[in-house]
Amino acid sequence: MIYSHEVERMCTVAKGPKHGPAPIPEEGKWVQALQITDISGLTHGVGWCAPQQGACKLTLNVKEGIIEEALVETIGCSGMTHSAAMAGEILTGKTILEALNTDLVCDAINTAMRELFLQIAYGRTQTAFSEGGLPIGAGLEDLGKGLRSQVGTIYSTSAKGVRYLDMAEGYILKLAIDSDDQVCGYQYIRTGKFLEDIRHGTTPEEALKKNTAVYGRWTAEDGAVKYIDPREQ
Repeated sequence: MIYSHEVERMCTVAKGPKHGPAPIPEEGKWVQALQITDISGLTHGVGWCAPQQGACKLTLNVKEGIIEEALVETIGCSGMTHSAAMAGEILTGKTILEALNTDLVCDAINTAMRELFLQIAYGRTQTAFSEGGLPIGAGLEDLGKGLRSQVGTIYSTSAKGVRYLDMAEGYILKLAIDSDDQVCGYQYIRTGKFLEDIRHGTTPEEALKKNTAVYGRWTAEDGAVKYIDPREQ
């Protein structure tokens, strides 16, 4: 340790009472975090790249400073999906400090990691007041049946109006239009379940019938007067 001449000439003054860090809520406990291993929690955050071309939603489950579970969801850029694959291999097993200072391939994923680090380090996690936190595997519950991200894709123009393309329920087949030419319902395929059924031996025709459903005012009795294909009409 090198001290300047001015500091070396100073007399020593004893330090007063020990004033540790303020305790933060972690998995149902109040913890004075002194080192990385004192940190636990599950949380989510969103990051974006510099041109804001795409975004990443990152979910981390941290136990005693170590990332034990990671869910990486990306949207908006084709290269980000491959970046997410690499980030998924990189993140688990690292401390949150290591992950913060590791290149996670895509700037949006790096930014998401930064945002999550702030939440976790300050005790603003989803499990801050949940005793014991959440088990490893809790991240999969965000995906639901079929293990697919919740995606909403909507396109619209002032000239021709709105087109629903993808919703949380799945891939949109048709839109129901009422007498005011407004969308009043839609027909969709439960995409994840549809593919799962085919994978387990169901014929495509049977799987399509089984996993096609409607939402909103779909029938003529409910006010629908016509139906349009959002990708063609």
